[in-house]
Amino acid sequence: MYKALVACKAGMGSSMMLKIKADQVIKENELPIVTQHGSLDSIADFKGDLILTQSDFADRVDTHGVYVASVDNILDKDEIKAVLEDFIATRQG
Repeated sequence: MYKALVACKAGMGSSMMLKIKADQVIKENELPIVTQHGSLDSIADFKGDLILTQSDFADRVDTHGVYVASVDNILDKDEIKAVLEDFIATRQG
């Protein structure tokens, strides 16, 4: 099971909406990922496999080597599914 942090700048509105959509995608597609929610500041203490965030934040954070998946539209389940599947493919290959 992979551990993902869903984060945005403040860790409130947009990342919570992204977490809800990501959890729906994970459940619907039986992906081996569990999510937690936080702000970009929580990345420093994150001990997991994946950071899921919005595209405009992805290049501005120090991820400490953790894989970053970013989406342009936090409500687009197809886009979320694609980036999560890309992450899983990097781990299985």
